[in-house]
Amino acid sequence: MVSLAPAASVVPTKYWHKLPDGRVQCDLCPRFCKLREGQRGLCFVRACQDGQIVLTTYGRASGFCIDPIEKKPLYHFLPGTPVLSFGTAGCNLACKFCQNWDISKSRQFDTLTAQATPETIARAAKALGCRSVAYTYNDPVIFHEYAIDTAKECRKLGLKSVAVTAGYVTEEPRCEFYRYMDAANVDLKAFTEDFYRKICGGQLQPVLETLKYIKHETDCWLEITTLLIPGENDSDQEIDAMTRWVVDQLGPDVPHHFSAFHPDWKMLDKPPTSLATLIRARKIALKNGLRYVYVGNVHCPEADSTFCHRCGHLLIGRDWYVLTAWNLSADGACRKCGTPLPGVFESAPGDWGAKRHPVDIARFATR
Repeated sequence: MVSLAPAASVVPTKYWHKLPDGRVQCDLCPRFCKLREGQRGLCFVRACQDGQIVLTTYGRASGFCIDPIEKKPLYHFLPGTPVLSFGTAGCNLACKFCQNWDISKSRQFDTLTAQATPETIARAAKALGCRSVAYTYNDPVIFHEYAIDTAKECRKLGLKSVAVTAGYVTEEPRCEFYRYMDAANVDLKAFTEDFYRKICGGQLQPVLETLKYIKHETDCWLEITTLLIPGENDSDQEIDAMTRWVVDQLGPDVPHHFSAFHPDWKMLDKPPTSLATLIRARKIALKNGLRYVYVGNVHCPEADSTFCHRCGHLLIGRDWYVLTAWNLSADGACRKCGTPLPGVFESAPGDWGAKRHPVDIARFATR
């Protein structure tokens, strides 16, 4: 039996129910882990204690860092601004290609080197000049209570909250979670159940439901990322089907990022994704009607920049995470033809650039 976390970081949760055989079922995500006393779910951070499901990592993080918002990636949400990013440990999927595996696959609480209350995180973000806080590095679905409490504190100080997530969550907690999120980048890992089952240990359909929910039932700004893995999810047919679904079910204005895979974790036998593959995917998506399609993890300023879908004018130029051009009016429209650019924009962009600064969160705690 694995020991639980220190008592100070264990909090009760509400998405669970008892089974006739004495086990307790966690209802937070579609895994529906069924646990006996002292056991943990696949995510590792939710466990059965005293006949209920508890979160064992509340207030404990794997570290804090200020990133450019474009790194999430979010291209239509407060461009150029800094975001305070943090994660915890564990994950409720088992992706063989995980590129944050040292955090998301961690089974050691030693990974959680930083301790911070939601109030401390919000206070730090404000003091450091961040416009938002991102729940990232591992999936915030599994630290649901900690993320929501932090988002509430952020709102008190006028800060936005950003979820970087695989969207693998059930209906009731999904509704609660996105009441407090201002933007989300959802990983649409592939467009087949076979890929999700064999490579991620999950299902596609709940992710599609999350995407539809965010887009149509919330005010949360939505962007999508798909990591293209050679020979696994990069065929013309799959990209065509995926992007047609996005246009049909979510609309043409949802930005879609196609990112390059590099060998990692348990998928070291695949080559890195070529720029040509990313450009091919982008062309398919644009042909199918998506208006804002980007590439990631490669250097391609043209495919990372934003153009007006009506007149073709350059609206936001990007070179990696640096903004090189800004041709939006104060109300977020094309300066040439007046067409609004969907997103969340301020009258002027931020100037954070590509900087990445680790943060000692302890110095912002009240004493």
